[in-house]
Amino acid sequence: MHRRHLLKVAAIAVAVACAAPALAQDKPIKIGVTAGPHAQIMEVVKKVTEKDGLKLSIVEFSDYVQPNAALAAGDLDANSYQHLPYLEQQIRDRGYKFSSVATTITFPMGIYSKKIKSINELKDGARFGVPNDPTNGGRGLLLLQSKGMIKLKPEAGLKATPLDITSNPKKLKIVELDAAQLPRSLDDLDAAAVNGNYAESAGLNPLRDAIAMEDPKGPYANVIAVRTADRDKPWVATLVKAYHSPEVKQFIQTQFKNSVVPSW
Repeated sequence: MHRRHLLKVAAIAVAVACAAPALAQDKPIKIGVTAGPHAQIMEVVKKVTEKDGLKLSIVEFSDYVQPNAALAAGDLDANSYQHLPYLEQQIRDRGYKFSSVATTITFPMGIYSKKIKSINELKDGARFGVPNDPTNGGRGLLLLQSKGMIKLKPEAGLKATPLDITSNPKKLKIVELDAAQLPRSLDDLDAAAVNGNYAESAGLNPLRDAIAMEDPKGPYANVIAVRTADRDKPWVATLVKAYHSPEVKQFIQTQFKNSVVPSW
């Protein structure tokens, strides 16, 4: 389902990018981002949109919940911070009438530790942190499984929880915490699966500091979300065109190397 949706979004993004007209905009479009790479990238997008007459106002958040709540309340016009599985889960759980209009970047999730240098050094009974939201928690557990530390029920898929663990030879203690808190909790944990944007914001370099990384070619491409009623408005096409511009791609590749991967 995710692959079909991503292909559909990609097709829409190409169409709107090609058709995006120059746009005169008196009132800035408010777009929510999380601090770190999403905010840095959006500053470059903002410079590109200004060439087409679209003014952006960037609003930074420190968690995953508020940007969607603000979009639903009308305090934002769009947001750019979440991957597709998380957006879909939020729509199911909260009834948001949102649409994904373009893919943006992928942050490969990493495992970090202040106590060990290799995932294989985890001791019996070690405390392992994962995000406490369903999609990112499942992502962390799947990463742990990919490194041979646990086994999960196959049918659990992307929404795996600690209850879906069928084999845990080292009897790891899974500690569920808010995703944004995990980097600051590394002193109290033996290791943790941390989303790339929060790792970067905490000064962790995924290429240098992670003791294990997930494959970047997964289902976790981040997206631009808007209220469904707004998805066909001209400013959306202009925003997508700007995000998918050569200037933005070059910035991402130069600034973040392989720790942030453009999805277009």
